[in-house]
Amino acid sequence: MTPVLAGVIGIAAMFLFIAFGMPIGFAMGLVGVVGFGLLISFHAAIIKVGVIAFDLATNYAIGTVPLFLFMAHVLFASGIGQDLYDFAARMLGHRKGGLAMATVGASAGFASVNASSLATTATMGLVALPEMRRHNYSLSLASGSVAAGGTIGSLIPPSGMFIIYGILTETSIGDMFAAGIIPGVLLALFYMAVIAIRCGLDPKAGPAGPRYGWGDRLRGFRKTGDVIVLFCFVMGGILWGWFTPTEAGAMGAFGALVIAGWRGKLSLPALRTAVYDTLRTTGMIFGILFGALVFNAFVTVTTIPLNLVGWVSAVDLPPLAVLLIILALYLFLGMILDASAMMTLTVPLFFPLVTGLGYDAVLFGVLVVRMTEIALITPPVGMNVYVLSGVARDIPLTTIFRGTGPFVLADVLHVALLLAFPILVLWLPSL
Repeated sequence: MTPVLAGVIGIAAMFLFIAFGMPIGFAMGLVGVVGFGLLISFHAAIIKVGVIAFDLATNYAIGTVPLFLFMAHVLFASGIGQDLYDFAARMLGHRKGGLAMATVGASAGFASVNASSLATTATMGLVALPEMRRHNYSLSLASGSVAAGGTIGSLIPPSGMFIIYGILTETSIGDMFAAGIIPGVLLALFYMAVIAIRCGLDPKAGPAGPRYGWGDRLRGFRKTGDVIVLFCFVMGGILWGWFTPTEAGAMGAFGALVIAGWRGKLSLPALRTAVYDTLRTTGMIFGILFGALVFNAFVTVTTIPLNLVGWVSAVDLPPLAVLLIILALYLFLGMILDASAMMTLTVPLFFPLVTGLGYDAVLFGVLVVRMTEIALITPPVGMNVYVLSGVARDIPLTTIFRGTGPFVLADVLHVALLLAFPILVLWLPSL
């Protein structure tokens, strides 16, 4: 059996295991160990597993994950989600579709202190959805804006997907964080434009709310000022080289404790819950990463990445055409896989190919994360939609998916813009 054939069989077996409900990390690890053992030797496979486990446990960059997660969970307890939405609603609620725009803006702000798109969706669903329903918003617009707004969490640092990509490809996590800021802001503006167009065509979909005076707006800003300062300090420290991303995570976690204490929300039960949720989420991420790295080792010895590069060179496709095919494949995979599965399964295959064609690793990382996040709001496996459905059980899944449709179109235009102007991604990391 040739290595390439063994690789194809292994990949097919892994998809089969996942389809039958096996955890993603375990499926990748099992296929990686067995495949590596058959191609090299099982003694070498055991040694390789030990080396990967040791490297992962002692990786300095991996400390970024639990630190930023702990910062997010502590800030959950301080009520920051409600405060961010209240401030955004006071600024935009008087416009048609203003509360939906405020939901998108608050999601972007909440993503700056949270590493999870799913957590952003759940929080905004609890905070914003009842308010929009109280103002007689269309259920499709209200739910669609919440589900789509959650995907901004993939771009606004600290992003868990950027951390995973950086570890898988040995790309600077600090550069990935910096690269996501401008695309994240642009995506929020794209979503707001979608809402404005929708409400312009159908004013009843998002009625205008009351207008707040500047005094009320200033009071709303004061409630979020401490978190804005924390975000600027953490991200500014990374951009200007004051500390590494891991050190930034430690500073952010400490700052979150200070903010929660200042707000009088740092109770022992809240702290215990934050620690427990951090450990549980970190364990899940580490399990997926370990399985992905073992699978990476197997994919490497199958020579599939090298053969892909050779095949692309043989057919003489332009680099842009190859990249577009890969991005289209992500859009297809999003219909059957969740975002973390796509990231860990495809990056080992495509990263050597794309960088071999001359594309920047940071640019490819942003595009990959963007495409995987689009999958969070597309049927049939739109995890943001399912999370929101769990929060608002009386809203049918079909209604939520119908509401996310226009936002998916905005996503495609957003990706096209980043492809046409890579400077939007690469300017801040270049500093």
